[in-house]
Amino acid sequence: GSDPQRALKECDKLLRKHPNHPSARAIKAYVLTQTGRTEEALALSLSVLETPTAMASAHAQQGLTLAFRALGRPHEEIMVYTAALAHTPNDETLHCKVFKAAARNRMFKEQHQAAVQLNKLFDNPKYMWWLVVSLLLQARDSPKNAAAQVQLKLAERLVEKAVADGNLKSVEELRVYLDILDVQDKREQMVEVMDVNGQLAALIANDPDLVTQRIELLIKTQVYGKAVEAAIAALKARDNWADYKLYIEAVIASVDPAAAGASVSTICAHLEAWAADRDRARSAKLAQVALATRMFESGFGDAAGLPELLIWGFIDQFQEKAICYTDIMQFIIAHHKAAGKYDAQAAVIDYHWAQLEKRMPAARESAGQSDGEAQAWVNLEKVRYLMQALRGETDPSVWLADIEVLLNFGLTSKPARKKQPACSDMTLLACQRIIQAAFLAHGATSARAQLHSALFKALCVLESGIRLNEGNFMLKLYAIRLYLYLSCYERARAIYDSLSIKHVQQETLGHMILGHGMMLGCFAADMELCYDGVAFYDRFRSKMPRDIESVYDQETYSNIQDFIEFQRNLDCSVQHECTHRYALRGEGFEYGSAKEMVARWEEADTRSIEHTEESLGALHDNRDISVMGLLTPKELAQWDLELLTRPVPMPGHEWIQAFSLVPQIMHHMVCAEIELLQIKSSELAAIVDKHDNALPRSDLILIRGIIDMVALYIQATDQQHAVDVQLDKLVEGISANLPEDQFDSLFVLSSDGIRNLSAASELFTYALVLKHALSAQHLPAANAVGHALSQQRKRALKSVNALRGWTDKCTRSLISDQWLADGDDAFAGVARFVCDSQKQTVLAVTKACSTSWLRSVKNVLMQWEQCSS
Repeated sequence: GSDPQRALKECDKLLRKHPNHPSARAIKAYVLTQTGRTEEALALSLSVLETPTAMASAHAQQGLTLAFRALGRPHEEIMVYTAALAHTPNDETLHCKVFKAAARNRMFKEQHQAAVQLNKLFDNPKYMWWLVVSLLLQARDSPKNAAAQVQLKLAERLVEKAVADGNLKSVEELRVYLDILDVQDKREQMVEVMDVNGQLAALIANDPDLVTQRIELLIKTQVYGKAVEAAIAALKARDNWADYKLYIEAVIASVDPAAAGASVSTICAHLEAWAADRDRARSAKLAQVALATRMFESGFGDAAGLPELLIWGFIDQFQEKAICYTDIMQFIIAHHKAAGKYDAQAAVIDYHWAQLEKRMPAARESAGQSDGEAQAWVNLEKVRYLMQALRGETDPSVWLADIEVLLNFGLTSKPARKKQPACSDMTLLACQRIIQAAFLAHGATSARAQLHSALFKALCVLESGIRLNEGNFMLKLYAIRLYLYLSCYERARAIYDSLSIKHVQQETLGHMILGHGMMLGCFAADMELCYDGVAFYDRFRSKMPRDIESVYDQETYSNIQDFIEFQRNLDCSVQHECTHRYALRGEGFEYGSAKEMVARWEEADTRSIEHTEESLGALHDNRDISVMGLLTPKELAQWDLELLTRPVPMPGHEWIQAFSLVPQIMHHMVCAEIELLQIKSSELAAIVDKHDNALPRSDLILIRGIIDMVALYIQATDQQHAVDVQLDKLVEGISANLPEDQFDSLFVLSSDGIRNLSAASELFTYALVLKHALSAQHLPAANAVGHALSQQRKRALKSVNALRGWTDKCTRSLISDQWLADGDDAFAGVARFVCDSQKQTVLAVTKACSTSWLRSVKNVLMQWEQCSS
């Protein structure tokens, strides 16, 4: 229950009277898991399991299975049910529990054995399907195993018999049959199954996904004529974009180059007819564009029409819809790319540009009449943005042309005051132009201060847009990025929290903020996110098994593979590993007494975080980097705002491996395991040497400092060597990243200053552990290290305190002087707009930056104050 300590007392009270009471012992074992006494819980659980008569009690069974689940011991959980079956061998419920325990834990061999027993002992058709699914999963799990083919053959025979006996009655069962054939690459047989008449044909006709799957199979087996017929029949019945794409693919695959025009006339007629239907006009028109583009790519010229004409026909018809640009962007890019084969890319861009110039004045003029008219202008502006990127435009003034017109419409016009959605889109588009121009104008390392000035103005635009539309997700994502780019964690975190990121979004979007707090001095705030993330993965780990059980209860077998893959993807995901590593870093960064700090690393479980190249290669990257709504293709890196606005490199395999090694190194150091320490330190040094560009600079400071610590420790253990030189190197690594005595520019805060300062303070904490380890091991160098760190702390307190005072007193006025009145002519229009019409927002963003920096510096100062050598 909610009070495990009380429950434990009640168990002990009962056991004093009845020491061998099986139910009390089993329940006590479970309660012990809830109090963290896992070793005792396991010993007691195994003891109860080995008691022959204990499993005759249903209460003992329940308590023991709960204990083994909490301990993560699925084999022993199954042993509980097996022991119980010795008392009641025909208990159907117990047999089902064996099956489900195996299924929950992806123990496919045991799952198969349990299904065999269920199918043999009980007259229930679903147990045959449980057996079939178990065979399929077992074969999929070990495809190279010789037994896999035998298992698939057996599963296939079982289903064939079910078909013959009339026992294949549902779409779910049919999908299992098709999966079995698909795993064996029996595509022709799959087509035969899907082409039969009778009950199976009815199942297929009533399921859109199976209809689409049949068309795909016909294309894969090169039966293009039938594929075309099936696609036409499907599209006559429903409007499905997947079927349009397959229709086009089948037609192109079957085209006779000598008679391409005639070959596509039928599809063009069908698409034209469907486009006349108002309810499906958009999909059919887009399919016309897709067909013409694919024909052009495949060397058939304009057999299905000129792609550029159809593209603009689609834009003209649907430009008032917000989705228009997303629909057409891929085909503009594909057409431009294909034109490269004919050395015609410039001509394609010129054509599109001419069409834009023809339409743009009227679109701007009528934008205030309705939201649809406003959206039409926004879509044309997005096309203009894409055209500039495709032609490789690098002149910032071109990107900022008419920027005040866009800003006025997005933020101050009558439609903006009415909060029309198109105005938020225009605000974001204007901001994207400002960011793009900023990186083109000031992306060079020497111009970073001016870059930050331009990004501050972009932030003012974003915050103005958020004030008008607090629910706009995209404006907030860009604001988070820019605040973090300027080292302003506190405001970035507040915006992130307002997004209400929940559940699986922590896996896909958590990378936007997680870890940045630790780099910017906000350790406690970042640890909250880490704990939330760990809690999500724990909840998922407990929920997913129940979902897998429900698949078998509800006989929705087509979901089982998705659930299993989803479970694997989250169990072994990049973001999951990053969350765990940040949590470890945060816990290691917590200050305590010398004894506590050493004990923390002595007791650390470092085996569970060890990685090999193979295990790293098996990680799934589910992080969503497409969420930022780019207007350009990813291959244009110079115009990729998601890439450009990353404050630091995203953690990847190298980062995970590096921060898996750091805890191992600290553990081996405090345990005086020198040989292992040298091995792990060498591995860490190799990562830095080979992948330094893949790691944030502040993390490199920390990692290189830890490598220096290892060298110092090894010298200290060999009392024949002096440690002075290596100690000076370690101290210098910390000192070099402390703030200078004089401050005159915001760049000291908005660039890497706070990140480097945070890294230095984190490194100092690790260095304290080194000193405490030397003391605990009675090594003479402990005194010298302690003295050096004590002096370093005094210097750090002085310089960080000076930075705190300067940040508190000067940053707001400097923002006005250095970022708003910076004399940057390229961004003068943007500065004029935000200063004249968005004064309150400018003040709010100024305050947000200043208070964020101050919070970070204060947090770091507090860390230095708490630390003592």
